[in-house]
Amino acid sequence: MTKKILFLTGTRADFGKLKPLIRGVSADAALDYVVVATGMHLDDRYGRTEIEITKSGFRHLVSFSNSGPDDAMDLTLARTITGLSPIVQHQAPDLLVVHGDRVEALAGAITGSLNNVLVAHVEGGEFSGTVDELMRHSVTKLSHVHYVANEAARDVVLQLGESPDSVWMIGSPEVDIMLGSDLPDLSEIRSYYDIPFPEFALLAFHPVTTEVDDLRNQTRALCDAVGRSGLDFVAVYPNNDHGSSVILDELLQLARLPTMRLIPSVRFEAFQTLLKHAQFIVGNSSSGVREAGVHGTPAINVGSRQSGRNSHPLIIDVDARADEILQAIIQARSMPRAPSMVFGDGKSAERFVASLHSDRLWSTSVQKVFHRT
Repeated sequence: MTKKILFLTGTRADFGKLKPLIRGVSADAALDYVVVATGMHLDDRYGRTEIEITKSGFRHLVSFSNSGPDDAMDLTLARTITGLSPIVQHQAPDLLVVHGDRVEALAGAITGSLNNVLVAHVEGGEFSGTVDELMRHSVTKLSHVHYVANEAARDVVLQLGESPDSVWMIGSPEVDIMLGSDLPDLSEIRSYYDIPFPEFALLAFHPVTTEVDDLRNQTRALCDAVGRSGLDFVAVYPNNDHGSSVILDELLQLARLPTMRLIPSVRFEAFQTLLKHAQFIVGNSSSGVREAGVHGTPAINVGSRQSGRNSHPLIIDVDARADEILQAIIQARSMPRAPSMVFGDGKSAERFVASLHSDRLWSTSVQKVFHRT
């Protein structure tokens, strides 16, 4: 009997990570799929990126908006559950796949588990220094199946009381793309996104929702350091978490400089090409602590958002203070580039699809119990 897999995506970033898994499922005649898009995909400010899902060749797409007149994450969670629940009931998937630590993932895990649908969580068992970590571990506890990146993440999932039989170590799916042969050429990306700089660094800074009262000061310190550096930068809009408008206000001021190119949203593969060729990346995006290392690109991690995440020698941790960030920029430019492969080997999709043909996975009960070691 054909199994139907429902993939939930709320951002261009998590779609980029899920794409290899969706592609693997879509190529298997014994499996069916549907992609449900919401969140930033339906937001005009970020380029309404749901179109990129169909451009990727995935025709089984359902979408709904979870936006409202605010950026309150609890209300976004409620709207996502309200929009997703009838879709899950209509589609009747055998497995609902969510990724990471965002509100949409938590909504998907809640909706699936309360509708007696097996929920699979991709990249659980990791840490971050903001409310994202609470959501990631909550998604783990609401999920029945866990696709983790490495042994360290597996150990955390087991510590949370999950059964060893429910954990599959497949690596991070985005590494499949990063190590593949389909990344676009830099010249193509420069032309498409109108990037005039022969050399550049990347800037990606997102809200820490538990530090929103200090967010403007943090963003101004970052922008001050970037402006004083005199270097050329490609910056992307912050995500749509609470406080994003504060960051965007400051970035729009910074974008008046001729050394800045500010872009609302960048396709995952295009961003990887930029990251691969950048002098360094600065900010607090997970791209700095996870993906930059695969390319051997130095990363300046500002503030607490990525506290506790896996590290590698090319990460420079600094507080959100202009002088510290500026000194780190000087240091990053002279660091030797050496790839770090702690998050995968490019075979995540292969392992994921193999698991979907396993009796072990489909024998998983929707009635969860706490596993005592």
